[in-house]
Amino acid sequence: MSDAEGSAPRRSQRERKTVEKYGSRMSVTSLEVEILISSVEDAKRKRQDTDTEGDDAEEVTDPEDGQEGDNEEEESHRAPKPKRKTSGTSGKKGRGKAPEGAPPPAKKPRVAKVAGKGTGRRGRKPVGANGTFDVTKLAEDTKISGDNSLFNAIVNPSTALQSTVEDFLESLSQSPALAQAELINCVFRACGCNDSVDSDQVMDYDGVVDALDDFTEGLKKDDTHVYPLSSKLPIFKRFRNSLSEFIDRLTSSSAELRLLYTTDLMSTLQTWIIAMSSSQLRSFRHTATVIALEMETALCDVAAKVEKEAEVVSRQKEGERKRKAAGNKGKGPEGREKELDIKAKEIRERRSKVAEFLKEFVDGVFVHRYRDLDPTIRAECVRSMGHWFKKYPSHFLDGSYLRYVGWVLSDSNTQVRLEAVRSLVGAYEKADYIGSMHHFTDRFKPRLVEMATGDTELAVRVAVIQVLQAIDGHALLEDEQREELCLLVYDEEAKVRKAVSGFVANVWQETLDERLVGRSKVSQSDKDKAGIKALSMLLVKWGRALDKRAQGSVNEDDEERSVNSGEGGSKPPRLKEMASLLSAQQKGRTSLAVEALWEEIDSVRDWETLLDVLLLDHSATETQSSNNRSKRKKGEDTSEDSVVDEAWRLEEVEEGVLLEVLVAAIRRTRSGAANSKKGEEEIVVSDITRALMKALPRLFVKHQTDERRIAEVLIIPQLMNLDMYLEMRMIAAYASLWDDTTKQFLSHSSPTVLSPAVSTIRHLLDATSLSNTNNTKILELEDELSSSLREIVGGRDELEVASFSEDEILSLAATCSRLAAFAGMRNMTAWMEEDEGGKQSSAWDIINALLDRGRLGYKEEEVMVEQAIQLLTLHIVWKAKGLTAAVEPTEEEERYREAVREQRDSLLEKLLEYAVGTQSNTQDGVKRAAFQNLMNLHILFCPIQTVATDGTELSTASLSLTLDDEAQYRCAGFIEAEIERYAEEVIGSVSREENLVDDNSAESEGEDNAESSKNNTKPRKDAKGEGARYSHSSVPRPTSRSQLEREYLFIGTITTFLRAIRTGAIDVRHAGIMLAHFSRLGPSFDACCKVIADIVREEGLFNGNGQTVVDIATRAIEESFSLLLDGVENTEEHSVALAKLLSSCFMMRGAQLAIVRRLDPKFVNEIHISSLTWIGKRLAAYENNGNKRGRNTALLFFKVLVPLLGVVDSKDALRIKAHMEQVLAQAKVQPSATSKPWEPQRFYEKRLGNAVSKEKTATNKPRRKKAAKSNEFASSDEEEHEVAGLVERDIAPVKPRSRPRRVTRATAGELSNEESELTEYPSENEAPNVSTRQTQAERGASVQVEVQPPRLASPTSPKYSSLTNGHATPKQLQKRARSEDTESVASGLSSGLVSEGGQDISAARAPTVEGEIQIKRKRIRH
Repeated sequence: MSDAEGSAPRRSQRERKTVEKYGSRMSVTSLEVEILISSVEDAKRKRQDTDTEGDDAEEVTDPEDGQEGDNEEEESHRAPKPKRKTSGTSGKKGRGKAPEGAPPPAKKPRVAKVAGKGTGRRGRKPVGANGTFDVTKLAEDTKISGDNSLFNAIVNPSTALQSTVEDFLESLSQSPALAQAELINCVFRACGCNDSVDSDQVMDYDGVVDALDDFTEGLKKDDTHVYPLSSKLPIFKRFRNSLSEFIDRLTSSSAELRLLYTTDLMSTLQTWIIAMSSSQLRSFRHTATVIALEMETALCDVAAKVEKEAEVVSRQKEGERKRKAAGNKGKGPEGREKELDIKAKEIRERRSKVAEFLKEFVDGVFVHRYRDLDPTIRAECVRSMGHWFKKYPSHFLDGSYLRYVGWVLSDSNTQVRLEAVRSLVGAYEKADYIGSMHHFTDRFKPRLVEMATGDTELAVRVAVIQVLQAIDGHALLEDEQREELCLLVYDEEAKVRKAVSGFVANVWQETLDERLVGRSKVSQSDKDKAGIKALSMLLVKWGRALDKRAQGSVNEDDEERSVNSGEGGSKPPRLKEMASLLSAQQKGRTSLAVEALWEEIDSVRDWETLLDVLLLDHSATETQSSNNRSKRKKGEDTSEDSVVDEAWRLEEVEEGVLLEVLVAAIRRTRSGAANSKKGEEEIVVSDITRALMKALPRLFVKHQTDERRIAEVLIIPQLMNLDMYLEMRMIAAYASLWDDTTKQFLSHSSPTVLSPAVSTIRHLLDATSLSNTNNTKILELEDELSSSLREIVGGRDELEVASFSEDEILSLAATCSRLAAFAGMRNMTAWMEEDEGGKQSSAWDIINALLDRGRLGYKEEEVMVEQAIQLLTLHIVWKAKGLTAAVEPTEEEERYREAVREQRDSLLEKLLEYAVGTQSNTQDGVKRAAFQNLMNLHILFCPIQTVATDGTELSTASLSLTLDDEAQYRCAGFIEAEIERYAEEVIGSVSREENLVDDNSAESEGEDNAESSKNNTKPRKDAKGEGARYSHSSVPRPTSRSQLEREYLFIGTITTFLRAIRTGAIDVRHAGIMLAHFSRLGPSFDACCKVIADIVREEGLFNGNGQTVVDIATRAIEESFSLLLDGVENTEEHSVALAKLLSSCFMMRGAQLAIVRRLDPKFVNEIHISSLTWIGKRLAAYENNGNKRGRNTALLFFKVLVPLLGVVDSKDALRIKAHMEQVLAQAKVQPSATSKPWEPQRFYEKRLGNAVSKEKTATNKPRRKKAAKSNEFASSDEEEHEVAGLVERDIAPVKPRSRPRRVTRATAGELSNEESELTEYPSENEAPNVSTRQTQAERGASVQVEVQPPRLASPTSPKYSSLTNGHATPKQLQKRARSEDTESVASGLSSGLVSEGGQDISAARAPTVEGEIQIKRKRIRH
């Protein structure tokens, strides 16, 4: 018999005894305690006798443990199934060998046995190889003492925690103080503390705070302190769950034995835990909070059981009163009623005790820790509150507790917000207590909706949607909030759309029920049609709401266009360049909504009913219906038998939406069939095709006048199996489909229609079984295009300067658009060059003549010229495909090549003129199209791109093309102009609006700031201060359609230029133009800049072009920071982000962040030297003009240079530091040691010192052990040696400065601190730690320092020409002759070396006496 099998009857016996005991008395006497103890001992003896039977039985395996040896696995396989027994390692003899001391350790061998059944920890195998838990190894690995048996049992995965709890409760009944001390020491071990308390200290409640202070002071001195809850050691992997299980079993068992109410166990725990939860030490605070929360969770279970007992007793008393009222008199019933009264009183006492315990933990721990600085502790508190909602809802589902969860919904930490939302999910599942949550719901509904629509974390949004769906189930959401939630079905995140689909389905069902109100009998067909009507109504409603939100407002004209639109009220695109976004494969928002609602709404999946509803004549009236009925009586055929029912009558805009739903539903049905079993896809596609073959002609006729709806109809043939036309012998129907498609292609000029029409034509041509019909129809289409083009230009000799009417211009633009769209799909070169033997002008000549009209600069002809450029470029691309790669081409191939060259060069000349030429009146759209096609042609014929990967030449090699330097500079200028124009159009308007808001808020807050300064309180940051100015550096994502279209055009131009750089058509040195605007123009532009950074890194690390990296990085940084100096940007954050991006170009890391490749440090040094020289000139200009504000802004440039110091070595750091001092001296700018504007310069100088000291520390590690205090001093002397080698030796020596003072004990702590490796800029609240000459004078008035004025070397010195770009570094010291064995301290640089705290070491040292110098020499000698 196993542990688990023996524990169940023992628990039932205990319960029976407790009922008898409390049924007769109100309090627990000593006799009852003895009875309880004896019952526990008897049960334990029975279990021990059972456990020790069969000493040769094998252990039972647990699938959770994966660390057992091979022998254990073999034994587990041989273990008998009917009777699971454990071979205890000691049995009764083992208990005699256990260490003496506290009672719990004496029972440890029995605790370590494994039970065959049970829950939790009862079935786990020992960790050690010999089946025992190695306490010594635990202490060695974790540095936590193993002297506490309770802690060892929690850590040991093989311990039966229920047995451990029973042993502890037995010890508690015998020696309460000793047992409680053992429990509190277990808490200390869980905190990682090895201190202990004895039986007297644990009961001294007044001395708890003092004892904890002593313990924490000792732990603060240990830098390696870890505790189980935060440790990553494998032994503590299950500690959190084990601790929770132990607390739960301890609380429930003590409540069953009534020890929870009769002993000081809970009082002692609360006293210590509450005090520890307020400790400054995180380990104490975190662990105590977790224990308190777990205790509260376990007490909720106890309280719930007590409540259940109270309900049972109450029902029993009510039954007794009813029987007594019925006339049943006698002593029996009266005694029973008296017994129930006593029992009820006892239950009330227990309930009062538990309520007191619950309140104590909430008030003492939760109320303070739910707003702890540590987000982990806050998350623990909120998670536990969710458990309390589920376990004890009658107490905790109240506004006084719910408000805490509501407050943390605005927490800055994601995990805390997520736990708060999850706790609310369980709370709203308790429908019986929803009445007590009305106030909380009304108060925090807006916040929940805000989180669902705009939280930054996807998991939080999904969880909040579940909460709002539960709230809506109780009808507590407003209509506006429901609509805002339904709009998430169009969200860009698929998980959000899927999460909100259930909510949307509920709204759809309500709408459907409203449509069918008042109908007694509704067939399934009518219900399906009404469901489609309800779906279309909702999609149109939500689409208009989404458009209104995107556009800000919708005027009457917009409403009229919305009615005619097909995508839920969205406007058609206003720019012709959007054609590439309108292909059949692109999914609109309606398609995304269909995918999200596919499993929730039946009407979305029923494409057949959708098709039937769309084929109905929804414009039919009652009069038309009566006429139809009269005609039907006369025997005439009619297409409609009756008027459409109002329950499913569609508006025009609803028809447009349902067409999109139909296309999406058919596409989704086909994809679902493709993933099913074999053969099902063919059946589904055949059914779809047969239905559409009949419906398509009617759909073409019905929707041909609306371009948005006809565009959806043109997509439908692409979803059909066209071979079925031949199988069903419906060639005439197939020809009719060709005619309908070409008719729409020739009658529309919008990209909305042309794009799907061309895709459909391509799909028709792919049907090879119908090639005869295809060839005939495609030739007819080409002839129609040729005749329409020549008809418009007929009768005009000089098209370049001829005059056209407005209608003719529109016709030419439409024809060019159709030809460009058609040429993108089909090779039209023969058609373009056909001239009928010279009898007429070819299409190439006509389009070229139209292209020449771009010089006229007419706005009305902009679209025509753009499409002409696109058509001619496609013609060259198709011609290039026909080139041959033969080394010796034939005469015909040579003529073909020369013709291509002639046509290409002619087109390139015009493109170059329009894009970057001097033509001033060319329209912007024409310039943009000319530039993109110019780049595309140069990419196609670039010499690098004419060679295949195997080294063979491609067919375009014979016509390779390069762009001269002047043209490249002009192209770079065009890109720069485009960037400035985009920034002005998009970012400028946003910045101006924010500036207006900031000015208004600053005026309104002026009085508040003045009042706060009077009261010596910390003033709030100005609206244009550090907190507000970040909004300008990061551009908000465009939301309106016009902004998205403008961004698409801009990014299209940028990516074309980027491709040219990537392929080598444009030199990489021009990439700095784009890098200068990094972190300004949105994430799409930043992604392009990151590609540029990869190209630059490849040039420097793999191609050996380090100077190119220098040129690009220097120019980009200077131009980026100039935006701040010129007032275009308000912060330097975009320049800092650029510097961090460029720092990735200096090295390449591999596995485990190991540096694989590194740029030569001399190039990084050159970047710093050039940048410092540039900023020095700006500083000098500001200083000469007395512009302090400009000077302070220029000083922020040092903050930009900090990220570029990652690969700077010691020697280069000294050079850069020397050059910086020279630049500042030449600019006549004196750095300040305490001024806030100079903080960037001080931090930059500190990082240079770190670069020096880091290398010195690595080389002088053995010496640091013997001379720790003088280590910094010695390294500074070595630095002076290196600096001396960088300056000229033929300059007249200067008088050496006094020897520096020795390092005292007070200053040694400051100088011996390890140098900081962080790259972050110090916060504004951090006081600079810099020494000045003024502070020297204050420290010792008797000490006088003789300072020599700096002497500048000649700027023309040859030694400086390569180091400082012509600017000499001031020489301020002259080394004395000395031997290598005996070093003496010389004077340092003017600003000295910078220690970790930012102190100027050399400047802060005063002259010392001779004795001090002897000590210093001795330390250096060692």
